[in-house]
Amino acid sequence: MTLLLADSMCCLPAASWDALSASEQPFLRHAFLSALEDSGSVGGRSGWQAAHRLLHDGQGQLLAAMPAYIKSHSYGEYVFDHGWADACHRAGIDYYPKLLGAIPFSPVGGQRLLGDPLAVGQLLDELSASLAQQGLSSLHINFTSPADDALLQGREGWLQRLGCQYHWHNRGYRDFQDFLDALSSRKRKQMRKEREQVAGQGIEFDWREGHQLSELEWDFVYLCYANTYRVRGQSPYLTRAFFSLLAERMPQMIRVVLARQGARPVAMAFSLMGGDSLYGRYWGCLAEFDRLHFETCFYQGMDYAIAQGLQRFDAGAQGEHKLIRGFEPVITHSWHYLCHLGLRAAVADFLQDERQGVQGYAEDARGQLPYRQA
Repeated sequence: MTLLLADSMCCLPAASWDALSASEQPFLRHAFLSALEDSGSVGGRSGWQAAHRLLHDGQGQLLAAMPAYIKSHSYGEYVFDHGWADACHRAGIDYYPKLLGAIPFSPVGGQRLLGDPLAVGQLLDELSASLAQQGLSSLHINFTSPADDALLQGREGWLQRLGCQYHWHNRGYRDFQDFLDALSSRKRKQMRKEREQVAGQGIEFDWREGHQLSELEWDFVYLCYANTYRVRGQSPYLTRAFFSLLAERMPQMIRVVLARQGARPVAMAFSLMGGDSLYGRYWGCLAEFDRLHFETCFYQGMDYAIAQGLQRFDAGAQGEHKLIRGFEPVITHSWHYLCHLGLRAAVADFLQDERQGVQGYAEDARGQLPYRQA
C-alpha cells in the first residue's frame, strides 16, 4: 500500500472520496472541502495549505484518507494550542509548520479518518513516523468521532485532549411550546419574553434552502458573516466566493434563515443539515436589535429542528449562554502526536490535569440546565 499526498481536492474523484465516509455530515464531503479550496478560503496566504493524506492499494484503489492541512499558525482550529507554540518558541523549538487533520474553521465533531480501519491504522502509523522527515513538528486531529477515538486510543505517542461544547437535543417535542413546557417556570418565562421582544420590533423570519437564494441575497449573507469579524477588528476566514460555490455544489444541505424588519433584511444565520442534525455555523447582523442574536441563532434553529424532526442542533463552539437555553454540555475529543519527546511529556502532564477540569466543568454545567427536575 502507498501513502500519498494530495495538495488539492480537485485531484480526487468526488465519488471515491465520499464513498470512504459512512457519515451523512456535510462538512466532510468533497463538495464542502473543494469549495474551501476553490474559493481561496484555504491555500495561498491563508496559512492553510491543503495536504490531504491518501492510502492506495497496489491497483490504485483509495482505501483510506484524512483531510489534512499544513499550518503555519493555529487560527481557525478551535482546539487551542497557542500555549504549546509559545512554550516551544521560548525553548527554541520549532512548532510550525505542523500538520492538522480537521475541517477548516468548523469546530464540528465527526469522522476525520476515512476508510477501512486496518488501512486507516497503517495510514496513521506511516504518517506519524514520517513527520520529522517532512519537516513537521506534530500531527493534530481535531473533533474526532467515536470510531476515530477507538483507532487512536492506545496508539503509541498519541495524546488525547478533551473539550466541551453545547448541543440541543430534540426529546420528541411536538412544537416549541412543548419544549418550553419541559423547562422550569422562570426559564420558560425568560425565553418567551425574549421571543416576544424580537417580535415586538417587527422582525419576521424566512427560512431558505441553498437553491432558493439569489446572488444578491448571498451578498447580504456574506456581508452579515464578515461583519461579525470586522466589528472585532478581524478579517473573515471565508471568502464571498465560498458561499456561491457551496450553493452550487451542495444546495440541498444549506439552510439560511433571514431576519427582516418589514421589507428590509437585517440579520441572518447560516446552517448546514445532514442526517438527523442541524449545524448552525455563521451569523451576522447589520444593526443592533434587542435579543435578536438569541432568536436568530438559537430559537429559530430549535424551532426548525422540531418542525423537521431533527434530533440534534449544534449551534457552534463555546458560549455558556447556551446552557440556560437548553443546550447541554457535550465532551469533544482531539488527538495530538508531538515529535519532540520533551514537549510530548510536558503536554501529556498538562492534558491529564486539563482533562479532570473539563470533565468537572461539564458535570457542573449540567446543574445550570433549565429543565424541570423529574
